Parts: sequence; structure tokens; C-alpha cells
Amino acid sequence: MTRLFALRCLGLAAALLAGCAGTPSRRQVAPPGLSGAERDLALRSFDRVWTTVRDKHWDPSLHGLDWAAVRDTLRPRVERARTMAEARAAMQAALATLGQTHFAIFPSETRRSLGEAPGGEGRAGFDVRVLDGQAIVTEVEPGSAAYDLGVRQGWELLDAGGQELRPILATITRDFAGQTLLDHLAVSAVHARLHGPPGRVVDVRFRDGQERVVAVSLPLKAPPGTRAVLGSLPPFYARLESRHLEDGVGYIYCSGFFDPNGVMGGFGAAMTEFMSAPGVIIDLRGNPGGIGVMATGMSGWLVEAQGLVLGRMITRDSELKFAVSPRPVTYGGKVAILIDGLSASTAEIMAAGLRDLGRARLFGTRTAGAALPSYIEELPNGDGFQYAVADYVSQGGRQLEGRGAEPDVLAPHTRADLLAGRDNALAAALAWILGAD
Repeated sequence: MTRLFALRCLGLAAALLAGCAGTPSRRQVAPPGLSGAERDLALRSFDRVWTTVRDKHWDPSLHGLDWAAVRDTLRPRVERARTMAEARAAMQAALATLGQTHFAIFPSETRRSLGEAPGGEGRAGFDVRVLDGQAIVTEVEPGSAAYDLGVRQGWELLDAGGQELRPILATITRDFAGQTLLDHLAVSAVHARLHGPPGRVVDVRFRDGQERVVAVSLPLKAPPGTRAVLGSLPPFYARLESRHLEDGVGYIYCSGFFDPNGVMGGFGAAMTEFMSAPGVIIDLRGNPGGIGVMATGMSGWLVEAQGLVLGRMITRDSELKFAVSPRPVTYGGKVAILIDGLSASTAEIMAAGLRDLGRARLFGTRTAGAALPSYIEELPNGDGFQYAVADYVSQGGRQLEGRGAEPDVLAPHTRADLLAGRDNALAAALAWILGAD
């Protein structure tokens, strides 16, 4: 099994790990700038970063990199730093020598921008994506208070709980520019301000389709689906829905790879119903991952040949192959998978693996590039330190961590399309299935 994409709990300060390397016996006299206490925090932070990479990277040799020399070269820059930004730059330079993604330092103020969700499992009844720096509603749960109060797709969420969102999203966009995790982190920052115990009321303001400001108070409630718990992670509500689209095309939405009996059972029932369909669309948008063996079992409805794998995960101690388990009767029609920047971990493994096996075409936007256990640790100076502890290669030899799975057909949301009720990725997938190619 793979772990749940750990960064979906970023706002909860998940995976704060203990321990740090020793500090040197000699200290240089601090020039004006950082105080002695601040310099000590910066040095302890550098040592924590260096030691963590040494002890937890999946390749003990770091692909031949002289990691001790990196420390000897860059630690003095921390000792000489006049500001915490200079000290942070030295840590970032050390990680850059790895030449790998998902090893990063980001400032403490960025961590504050990400937010921390209050305890509780209540949700506001709508989902968002960040488009052009704005939190745009992409789905409103029928029957929710948000739906009953008139909230609709395409509306911009301006603020929640008195916090204006555009400045927060601008900070995150600046500090994570170019990273595949940007979409996930930005949406997580919004969700952190919309979560809490059921019954809590959150005051929010929207910009509707006529550019009017609409203020509403939303009571939070538990989301739909089956409550599932994996290890020490927060509860997740697993949901699988299926229906027929135009011309008999099958559609399956999977919110996450949890609740094996319910989700895999529902997937099997849907595939049995869709056996004569001209095509099947599997919607993994917003799916953060979960239990890896579920993806291999579900893929068995789509792959006939024995002995195939979706890919392999490499850790310091082992290699895990994601072997597909074909069903006695499999579906041979067209398969489209919808993905976006919140599709992560097991969702990426399933999507990329089925494409590499020639059994699926991907529609939407690039995935989160978080196929591995990836952690964010708080450093002694308050900054965040992100690192991965494994490598993953899809069946076609593609590395997913930090790169993500690129769609075959790029079909992003736009606010105008959402206001008009259009789902670009779904429409593109339907056109492909019903087309002549």
C-alpha cells in the first residue's frame, strides 16, 4: 500500500518530525543583523535539513553526490548570514545540489498563509480551485446550505471567516511558483478556512456571476461518503458515484482510495453495468490518493493481460511493484481519466500507469506530482522543510514525484466556463470517446 498524500494535511502541520543534528563547538562572532539566538536557530535548521537528507533519502549514495562537501561549503554561509533570508538561501542552495524536486525550504510566513484548519470534520458544502489567483467554486453539493443559499459554480470566494483570500493566495503562488504542488497547496489554504466542527458557522463573501458581492453564513456539516481512517491521518470521507452520460458513456467519480469494500465494490458494480458502454470516464480530480492496492485491483477491470504493473516505488530498503490483478471478465472499450492538480499519490499511479499500458487517455491538467510519501517538517527557525523518502517510476519509465502526470488533452477550468455550466475536461473526454478516432 502507498500512504495517503501527506501534504493534503499541510494546514494541520502534519508530519512534524523530531530530532536535529548537533551544532558545532565553535561559533563565529555574529556580524550585525541576526541576533545570537537567531543565528543558532538558523544553524540548527541547516543541520536538521542536512541530516534528514543524509538519513532518509531513498538513495544512500545520493547518486554520487558528496553531501559532506555540500555541508562544509554552505554551512559557513549560514554562519555569516546577516538575515534569515540569507540563511534560508544557503539551505535552499544545499537542497538544489540534489537536482531533485520535493526538497525545498519555504518561509515561516508562507506556512502561516497555508493556514491551520480548526479541529472537526465539518465542511462548507462546496469545492474550489484556484484559477488566476482567485478561489473559484467548481462544485456545489446539492442539498447543502451553500446550494440552498444560491452559491453556484464559477463564483469567486473572496473571504472566509474575515480573512481575505487573494493576498494569501498571492503569497503561496509566489513561494511555490513552478512546483507541481502549487494547486494543492493553494486549495488547501482555502479549505483550512472553511473547515471546522459540524455546526460551526463560517461567514463568507462571494463575487457572483454578475460581479455582485454576496455575503452568506454557512453552517458546516460532515461531507457525504463513508468515514474512513488510515493510521494517524485525519478522517477521510470516501465516495464513489457512477451514472450514464450521453450515448451510454459510463462515468465514475472516486473521491479517494479509502473504504476498500465500499469503493472497490462500487467500482466493480459500475464496471459490470458499463461493459457494453462505448467508453468509460473515471474522474480522479481532487482525489488525494490513499491505499495503493485499491488502484491495482480497480485497474484489473480494464487490463486483460497477466503480469503487468502500473509502476514501481523505490525506497531505501525495498522496491514495490504495483501489479495489476486482471478480473475474469474485463472491459475493452475506451477509458478516459480526468485529472487535475489535486490528483495525487495513488490517483497519479493509477492514471499514469493505465496510460503507459495503453488503456487510458488523460484529460484535464497536470497532477500534483506527489506519488511518494512527502513530508513537511517545521524547522527550529520556523521555516518549513519539504522532503520525499522514496522514488516512483511509472510503467513507461516516467518519474511522477515533482513532475506529475501531464494530460494527453489539456482541458483546464475557466471561470467563464464554470459560470456557463461547462466542464472542459469532461467535455473533451466525451468528444474523444464518441469520436471516430
